[in-house]
Amino acid sequence: MNKRTLDAAPVVSEIFERRLKDSILERAVDVFAGSERDELMAQVDDLARRLDALVEATQKVRESLSFDVLLTRLMTLITEAFDADRSSLFLYDAESRELFSRVAQGEMVDEIRFAADAGIAGSVFTHGQPAIIDNAYADPRFNSAVDAATGYHTHNILCVPLRTRAGDVIGVTEVLNKRQGDFTLADCALLQAFTTHASMVLETAQLSERARASQREEAHILAVTQAVSSELNIDKLLRKIISIATDLLDAERSTLFLYDAASDELWSRVAEGLAEREIRIAAHVGIAGEVFSTRSAVNITDAYADPRFNPQVDRKTGYRTRSILCVPVLDKHGVPIGVVQVLNRRGGPFRMRDQRRLEMLAAQSAIALDNARLFREVLDERNYSENVLRSLSDAVLTIDNRGNVVKLNQAARKLLRVRADEILGASTERLFRRGNPWLLASIDKVLAERVADYGVDATLRHFDAGGVAVNYRTTPLAAPDGSPLGCTIILEDITQEKRLRATMARYMTAPVAEQVLAAGESVLGGRSQMATVLFSDIKGFTGIAESLGPQQTVSMLNEYFSAMVEIVFEHHGILDKFIGDAVMAVFGTPFASSADADNAVKAAIGMQRALSHFNARQAAAGKPCFEVRIGINSGDVVAGNIGSTRRMDYTVVGDGVNVAARLESANKYLGTGILISAATRAQLRDYYRLREIDVLRVSGKHEPVAVFEVRGHGDEPRPAHELELLDVYARGLAAYRARSWSAAAAHFERVLAIDAKDQPARLLLARITQFQRREPPPDWDGVWNMSGK
Repeated sequence: MNKRTLDAAPVVSEIFERRLKDSILERAVDVFAGSERDELMAQVDDLARRLDALVEATQKVRESLSFDVLLTRLMTLITEAFDADRSSLFLYDAESRELFSRVAQGEMVDEIRFAADAGIAGSVFTHGQPAIIDNAYADPRFNSAVDAATGYHTHNILCVPLRTRAGDVIGVTEVLNKRQGDFTLADCALLQAFTTHASMVLETAQLSERARASQREEAHILAVTQAVSSELNIDKLLRKIISIATDLLDAERSTLFLYDAASDELWSRVAEGLAEREIRIAAHVGIAGEVFSTRSAVNITDAYADPRFNPQVDRKTGYRTRSILCVPVLDKHGVPIGVVQVLNRRGGPFRMRDQRRLEMLAAQSAIALDNARLFREVLDERNYSENVLRSLSDAVLTIDNRGNVVKLNQAARKLLRVRADEILGASTERLFRRGNPWLLASIDKVLAERVADYGVDATLRHFDAGGVAVNYRTTPLAAPDGSPLGCTIILEDITQEKRLRATMARYMTAPVAEQVLAAGESVLGGRSQMATVLFSDIKGFTGIAESLGPQQTVSMLNEYFSAMVEIVFEHHGILDKFIGDAVMAVFGTPFASSADADNAVKAAIGMQRALSHFNARQAAAGKPCFEVRIGINSGDVVAGNIGSTRRMDYTVVGDGVNVAARLESANKYLGTGILISAATRAQLRDYYRLREIDVLRVSGKHEPVAVFEVRGHGDEPRPAHELELLDVYARGLAAYRARSWSAAAAHFERVLAIDAKDQPARLLLARITQFQRREPPPDWDGVWNMSGK
């Protein structure tokens, strides 16, 4: 470089600084001689005039001028001043260690970036020395690729370092293709002086731009932070974050892909420019797949030059992807849950600063997704708890440490007969002090001692009037760290249960009633099951009632029924009903057991024994005695609450019931006290004194029934000659069924000799007499038809 040029540069700069005063012009002109001086003076005059206009305009409007506008005006001024094709100003980006053009005239792209030590501009920047190139293609530092890409042809170049007033190089200014000849040393000196002067304005504008960019970035970050902390709609929040990413990075569009573990795919949760369409790609394929798999960002300056890029989406959408910045979205444990992909930065390729910004926004997206997950879990848990409370039939209230009601379910509102707004937040002292002090005492105890408290059959007074019977349990509430939160009260309304228990106690034992209550209403619904039915009836009751009169009849029946029902309950039966003077009891409903038949027979024996004591009292009082006949049958019955909507009774119906009733009636014909069917006998496990009487076809039943007389329990003392009577009767019955009339008659006559009152033997002797006179048909099966009896 010519020393005169170096000496002239500060002088020319001083010319600009002092607005071209005559004394300075004279001193500057002395540096050059001849034609150079004349040429320089002409250029100085022209450039000074232009610079005066620019400085004056800048002083007026530079606060409102953007950095790009200011650069454009400077480059226009330089291009015109040096009569060149175009000029560019390259600034140094310390972050990426690159030179980049913010303004490039002509058909060049908006921004060019290259390494700070590459090419002619890089050499000038690195060494801080200007360069005059007469033939660009002859210089090995020249990069002809830009010409090839744009169709432009560079001939000559003037490139000077852009220095601050402190002497620091912050970029380079490059002027291309001077129209009249080559660039001279004077051009170089003039350009250095001019750019040095302009650097002050550039620095100020650049600082202003950076301040505005920082403010803009801070505003975006603040918007994201506020949205993450306040927006509950996750889709709306994610769209906002992605929109901010696009705006902050000055890009065309952005997409948030989330990982779908079920399909092992990335799918577009938020996709700008794709309307409602959803994109799905394999989680480990392409650029997004690589970023997701490696958890590392990818910055691509030319998408179509990268083999990982899939242009198929562009073809489908008609979009043209140029540059891509893609960063992973990681959860708090560092596990990838998706990626954020931003396309086509308007100012050129994405920078490291853009990557850091996008990573920050991706982190905010991860926080938003995690918050949404936590909120959803909390909401689901709350809904689940609310549904549980709503579904509970028991009343539930939660109380805080101050004794105020925090929550209550629908059952509690119904039980207390209050609206939620009347009780929520209210003090339990005010709510329960007057009518329900026992409940307040329970709450105070649990809050003070942190131990559960419970009670049964308490009376809860309503706020309006009346009350209900409740069981209650008060338990302490604690946080995960064990600190007290208050207590929970559970109130079980047992009013209906008490009524039901009282009702059931009238026809079943307390243990059976408890079983029914524990099992619920289903056991009282209609169902078919095996059971043993007992019918008892008072012989000749009509005549007795007529002789006693109504009041004595009722009094005597009540005393009799009380004794009989106790016997039934003692043997685990239930009282089905009273039918006039008759008692119907059932064994095996609603809960069957293998001892039902034995219980029924033992109850019958017990009833006969209790009747003896009853008759003894009756006789002592001069009152009539009773004789009771009992029939028992085992079989399938339908058990359940039967009746109308106004009145229902738990009872049993069916053929098994009818047979028991017929057997009770058969006692009158056979002269017996207790008759059981063969079905009942087959189920007996204990030992009894039984006698098979006959095979009968009772009224209303086609199938014959073998009937047995119960004469007592097996361990009871036997009357004299009973064994002989039972043996002789059995042999007579066998001969009778074999049509051995004479032998059968002899046996039954022997029975009557033992017991002259034995009605079954007498009846069979009468039948034998008929059959001896008129033989029964060949198909006679020994069954006696009781229809009409």
